[in-house]
Amino acid sequence: MRAALGDDGIAVLTLDRPEKRNALTSAMWGALPELLRQLAAEPGLRALLVTGAGGTFSAGADIGELRTVYADPDTADAYHAVNVRAEEALAAFPHPTLAVVRGACVGGGCQLAVACDLRFAEPRARLGITPAKLGIVYPAVPTARLARLLGPARAKYLLFSGELVTAEQALAFGLVEVVAEDVEARALEFARTLAQRSAQTLGAVKEVVAAVAEGRDPQAAVAGWERASRTAPDVAEGLAAFLERRPPRF
Repeated sequence: MRAALGDDGIAVLTLDRPEKRNALTSAMWGALPELLRQLAAEPGLRALLVTGAGGTFSAGADIGELRTVYADPDTADAYHAVNVRAEEALAAFPHPTLAVVRGACVGGGCQLAVACDLRFAEPRARLGITPAKLGIVYPAVPTARLARLLGPARAKYLLFSGELVTAEQALAFGLVEVVAEDVEARALEFARTLAQRSAQTLGAVKEVVAAVAEGRDPQAAVAGWERASRTAPDVAEGLAAFLERRPPRF
């Protein structure tokens, strides 16, 4: 797993195990929260792309490792705890996150994609969550997140069957937002658009939408952002730029 921040404020986090189709190990799950914490602390960062090396997003968990993990109940519990912490760290990332999906996006890989704010897929991508094929009980946190994203019936369709869907089916389900041939270029273009928007506005949107999805009070979620915005420069700059017919400099 590696990350790089460009001069345009766009960071790219790459699942980098192409010889195993970016299958996720416990060590990879465990490293993700700290890597995300370090990225979030970068002052110039405005958006994060999550992708996989070698033309594949991720084939899911490392099945060889899972045989050892599930040989002991305590080890299995610990594995799931690490897995969920990583997912929650990605979902809580303070800037917009875009999954850039090529090839297989399966199991834990799909779990990470669902934890992103938006998902962009190439036409040949295949997505699915497969614990029903392995006898694994999918943790509550990713199950609930998937149900909030797709609705109960479509979440059940994916989790009951364990089957992979095409990018077009995923688009119809609401599992991805954009299907594009040059998906990396399309996602980068969109991320650069977001980098030109007010980070204050985007951060507040993330907080409120998350509150609504999780059944929390949206007004309480946005209150701090609203108070801070009264003295922050973003509104003055945005209004001045509009009146002067120039791009804002947030």
